[in-house]
Amino acid sequence: MKIRKVVLPVAGLGTRFLPASKCIPKEMFPIVDKPVIQWLMEECAACGIEEVIFVTARGKYALEDHFDSATSLMYWLEAKDKTGLADRMRSLENLVRVTAVRQKHPLGLGHAIWCAKEAVGNEPFAVILGDELVLSKKPAIGQLIDASERLGGSAIAVDEVPADQTDRYGIVDGEEIEPGIMRLSRLVEKPKPEQAPSCMAITGRYVLPAEIFEILENTEKGQGGEIQLTDGLNELARRPNSPMFSVQLEGKRLDAGSPLGLLQTSLCYAMEDERYRADVLNIMEELLETSKAK
Repeated sequence: MKIRKVVLPVAGLGTRFLPASKCIPKEMFPIVDKPVIQWLMEECAACGIEEVIFVTARGKYALEDHFDSATSLMYWLEAKDKTGLADRMRSLENLVRVTAVRQKHPLGLGHAIWCAKEAVGNEPFAVILGDELVLSKKPAIGQLIDASERLGGSAIAVDEVPADQTDRYGIVDGEEIEPGIMRLSRLVEKPKPEQAPSCMAITGRYVLPAEIFEILENTEKGQGGEIQLTDGLNELARRPNSPMFSVQLEGKRLDAGSPLGLLQTSLCYAMEDERYRADVLNIMEELLETSKAK
């Protein structure tokens, strides 16, 4: 069945960005000239996703507003003969259909995805986490969807991490069936390096069956007193008729979930844009020269 819907959990408080995130959702922070959430929505649109389901919380209205109509702004831009900019703003309204559901209590990623159950319905769907961006020629979620359809099972995006950093990530275990792809037997949440079954870390994109909702509904609270998605995925992987695969995506994975990561992500995206590349290089050269002079 074609993947038509993406669940995008965006209910987090963004505490690593305080005080900047006190009133502004971290997903609205800019990467060059677009907020993080827009880059993710454009990734979805580029591979034919019809609907994105935001799992939100109190204070996250700006995310929905960004993709809503803004009639007074359009009038002002057109009156000032800024029709090109007006067209760019108007295109946001038709990028991908947006639905929002509330996660009323912060009970973890597994719970956030379960909150989208009614909006998704009884069909396979994708999940994108709002902190992860991937610079690639082919949209990252599209790569994962293609692999899932070809292999006939769930798919989880992974990336190789240094062996001494496995305790920062969810790590997958399984058998490699072709280059960059493993059939999974289990997932381990933040294992110590000496206990890690591999160096392949989960990187925030999933293709899952509707069956996961029933599993998450019956998953007990785990680490941190939250309903962990990893626990639900382990249960799914144990079911004989639900094969699960990890897929190492093509492209550069970027973590925009911390101040330094957001800065690195913005610089990487700017370097990919011909409008900014030369200026960014000049700025960096000036900074290096200033640093050497100190």
